[in-house]
Formats: sequence, C-alpha cells, structure tokens
Amino acid sequence: MFSTLIESKPNRPKSLGQSIMSVVLHVALIAGIVAVTANAGQKEDDSVKAEDLKFVEAPKNEPPPPEAEKPPPPPEMVAAPPPPKGFQVLTAPIDIPDKIPEVDLSKAVTDEADFSGTGAAGGTSKGVVGGVPQPVSDQPYFEFQVEKQALAKEGNVAPRYPEILRSANVSGEVLAQFVVDTSGRAEMKTFKSLKSDHDLFTAAVRTALPQMRFYPAEVGGRKVKQLVQQAFKFAVQ
Repeated sequence: MFSTLIESKPNRPKSLGQSIMSVVLHVALIAGIVAVTANAGQKEDDSVKAEDLKFVEAPKNEPPPPEAEKPPPPPEMVAAPPPPKGFQVLTAPIDIPDKIPEVDLSKAVTDEADFSGTGAAGGTSKGVVGGVPQPVSDQPYFEFQVEKQALAKEGNVAPRYPEILRSANVSGEVLAQFVVDTSGRAEMKTFKSLKSDHDLFTAAVRTALPQMRFYPAEVGGRKVKQLVQQAFKFAVQ
C-alpha cells in the first residue's frame, strides 16, 4: 500500500563553495582554540617564574662586631688579721643619755675576761699570741680606765675674774667637763658646764680653756684621749 516513500525535504547536494567555507570555518575555529590555550599556558608559566624570582643582596665588607668586654675578676678575699691576746677598754660617752635603754639580761653583752688589763690593748682573752694589734678606738677614756690621768700643766693662766662680779664681791665655782686630746689640748666642741654659779663664770672658763695645756692621759704607754671634769673656783681675795 505504501510501497513508495515520500521525502519531506529532498537532500540537495552541497556545492563546492559551501564545502570550502565549511573547511575554512573549522580550521579557523581550531586555530583559535590552539592560540588561546597556548597564551594561557604562557601566562601561567610567567606567573610561576615571577613568584620564584628572588633578589639576593651581596654582603658588604663590614667591620666585625666588637668583642664583649670581659667582666673584671672577683676581688680577692682578704682574711681579717687575728686579734692579739690582750684586753679591751671601755670608752666614755661624751653625751650621756637621759633614759637608760632596755637591757636583755638573757644575753651576755661583754666577756669580763676581755677586760683583764693584761696583754695587748685592743685584743681579747681568746686572742692569738703575736696577733696583729687592732686599731684602738678614738673615743675618750674615763678617768679610772687610764694608767696616767690627764693633768693641767704648770703655768696655765687662770680664767679671768669677771669685773662686775668681783666689784659686787660675788664668788662662785664652775664644774666643767671636756675632753683632753693626745696633744694635751682641750677639745672645745666637747665643753660642758655641769655646774655653775653664774653664766659670767662659765664664759670666763670657756674663754681661758683653749689657752690651757695638759699632760695627756696614757694607756699601755700610749697617749689617749680622756674625759676630764675640772672645777674652777672664783674667790675674792
């Protein structure tokens, strides 16, 4: 019944021009793809090379760093010289405190054996025979601590009697305290008036004392300072 097929659109054979155009289009398309791919690879390689590129600065001829200074060696330890076998001497305080400080009776302040008076001055009872003498304190000694007491020399001029008190027939006395140094002079900075009947008498003693000379006190044949208390009397003849 349907032995004959009817073609809806008959195939028309392509012309030579169409074939050439088709080939040209395909070749152009393929060439464009190849060109784009090549450029992409080149850009990627250039970026990789740019990242790997490093600049290294050549070292300059700089002087070597200064060497650190070595710390100084530790000071040598010097052992204290052993004290000689001898005795200590108590010194007299110039300024006597008004209040007695508290004393801990459970602790021994001094060793009575160190005040025997035998041996070398400045030593201790447990010292070493032939030890190095220790420097003796420059503090003054009491009267009972010295072997020879400080005494006024002969020919000292007595303090001048204040004329106003003499004319008024006023007599009096001054008990002065001062330190006589090793040269036999009174240290005026230590001068004190312990008792005085009149301020003019005290001023007269203070004025005359620097001109007075004394025999200095001695301990163990050595001159020492001594705290002296001396009375100066003013009497109308």
